[in-house]
Amino acid sequence: MNGTTAEHELAALQREHGRPLFALLLRLCDGDRQRAEDLVQETLVRAWQHPEALRAENFDSVRPWLLTVGRRLAIDARRARQARPAEVGDAVLENARVTSDHAERAAAALDVREAVKTLTPEHREVLVLVYFQGASVAEAATTLGIPPGTVKSRAYYALRALRRVLPGYASDMR
Repeated sequence: MNGTTAEHELAALQREHGRPLFALLLRLCDGDRQRAEDLVQETLVRAWQHPEALRAENFDSVRPWLLTVGRRLAIDARRARQARPAEVGDAVLENARVTSDHAERAAAALDVREAVKTLTPEHREVLVLVYFQGASVAEAATTLGIPPGTVKSRAYYALRALRRVLPGYASDMR
């Protein structure tokens, strides 16, 4: 088949079967016109690559062949999209919460350790028990042998001292 004959036959296929093919692919693409148009073009390319299928004697029309090829292409395209991770749009990235990386967290932990060393031993004991080891006020009071009110007071003043030493972390320490 020479170039101009093939082009004329392809154009004739497009005119005769393009609308029904597009309608089918549009439904299969959930209304995505661009994707459906791309699949119509891909279907016509397949027809151009396989002229023997279009001339088969047992076909009353090439439409069933075109619709089958188009449907299979749509299914393959959907499977390929589902196999890939979803693409993230710019709007999602703009609204994404920024999280610190491992190095930043490690540096912050070192800063906090150094700041804790500046506390009095009494404040440090309460802070370590309540905030780092997760003890309740009552458990810390029993462990240290002091009243619960004293545990609360020491914890309050320990955090206040840390906020003065670590002004950049004040909002993080609640």
